[in-house]
Amino acid sequence: MKVSMKKIAFVLAGLLLMSVPFFAKDSGNQVDSGSFGIWVNNKRLATETFSVQQQSNGNSVIISQFKDDGGGAEQNSELHLSSSGTLLSYEWHETAPEKSSLKVAPDGDFLRQTVIAKPGEKPAEQPFLIPPTSPILDNNFFIHREIFAWRYLSSTCKQETAGLKCGPGEFGVLIPQSRAPSHVSVTPVGDEKVMIGTTEQTLLHLNLKSDEEEWSLWLNTKDHYKLMRVTKVGEPVEIRRD
Repeated sequence: MKVSMKKIAFVLAGLLLMSVPFFAKDSGNQVDSGSFGIWVNNKRLATETFSVQQQSNGNSVIISQFKDDGGGAEQNSELHLSSSGTLLSYEWHETAPEKSSLKVAPDGDFLRQTVIAKPGEKPAEQPFLIPPTSPILDNNFFIHREIFAWRYLSSTCKQETAGLKCGPGEFGVLIPQSRAPSHVSVTPVGDEKVMIGTTEQTLLHLNLKSDEEEWSLWLNTKDHYKLMRVTKVGEPVEIRRD
């Protein structure tokens, strides 16, 4: 059976992997919520608070807020996806130290981004020749990597008697803050025993490599493949679920 995220977040392949309790935003359901700590050189510098919600019509809403622990920077985002995982809209707002915003939405068969660099300025529009099915991977929101990982699991992995079998994956994505599309390859490393706090957990390790950088992701195989840990290859950056 192919892995699907219908009861995790999205109906991406039309097949079921698991059941997850949900909660409502209107008459919808919760898929995941919580926070990530962003650590650099073993010092916590920022926090991302997030929620992933599925509405009664099957569409999904991913809301996230990023704050540095010193209070000098704050950003928030809201990602809307259809029941098939296609982008409906994406909005990003910076509220400190400056104010700016951007929005990405479908424009026919492709995507268009609108940027307001400063309040009162005329919006600048930029088209991208990539389809609305392209995942969004914004810079400071690691919940997007969880959604991306679920997309990978749905499209690439199979459930076999011995467990989940995954192969490499290739995806075109949009990085809105970079104002550019990118290409991401996914390589499964396999299950690993990892200490999360004081508890040892079995996590699925994936490597994500784009044109500019490389990340490692660890997903909880016993808790609906929720993202638990992220590191950036070659840099002292670590993201941990609280």
